[in-house]
Amino acid sequence: MSTEQAPHLLIVDDDERIRTLLQRFLKARGFLVTAARHAAHARRLLKGLEFDLIVLDVMMPGEDGLEMTRALRKGRDTPILLLTARGETDDRIAGLEAGADDYLAKPFDPKELLLRINAILRRVPQEATLPRVLHMGPVRYDMERGELFRGENPVRLTATEAALMRVFAERPGEPLSRGQLVEDLGQTRGPNGEHAQERAVDVQITRLRRKIEDDPRQPRYLQTVRGEGYMLVPD
Repeated sequence: MSTEQAPHLLIVDDDERIRTLLQRFLKARGFLVTAARHAAHARRLLKGLEFDLIVLDVMMPGEDGLEMTRALRKGRDTPILLLTARGETDDRIAGLEAGADDYLAKPFDPKELLLRINAILRRVPQEATLPRVLHMGPVRYDMERGELFRGENPVRLTATEAALMRVFAERPGEPLSRGQLVEDLGQTRGPNGEHAQERAVDVQITRLRRKIEDDPRQPRYLQTVRGEGYMLVPD
């Protein structure tokens, strides 16, 4: 995210009233805001503009928000916040599994959306203070750059995955509970409470293991510590 100008947000929603409301609200709080009426419109904008965060409605005609999230994750790591009319935990977990960084159920208070956006932007990796590299077999994590590599090839991380990796790398060999990880990631508590947030952490752990481990089902480096949580064990 650029430090020379305000963060640039892309709002994607087929409801003109919501697009207009969010544009006015977020612009008044110092953001640059561009709006798209559907996924195809958003794709055209993404070809020519760089965004710091995408606020994406799930229930849209044509390509929906989950489908677009999966497609975007194949080529970019821009943070994505999903807006959904569905309040069930399983539907929100599906959004995280698709690659989203957070979710917010409609109807919502714009002030809560602002809190979620700021929390995600804070989690976008910044320059680290300790120039260290952690090795996990063929994978290495550069703490100074906040980047993960497999051999010489960079491994793309979402903003939340990058933040989670940074938390573990700062405390290698130390078990971290799911509740502690929720707190360290700065996630706000949703209507389903702490349990839903901890389930969301489990989803992020599963996704991160796929990028670190040779066999994610039998993790060697990002281990589960029974009764305590998760622990990063580098070489």
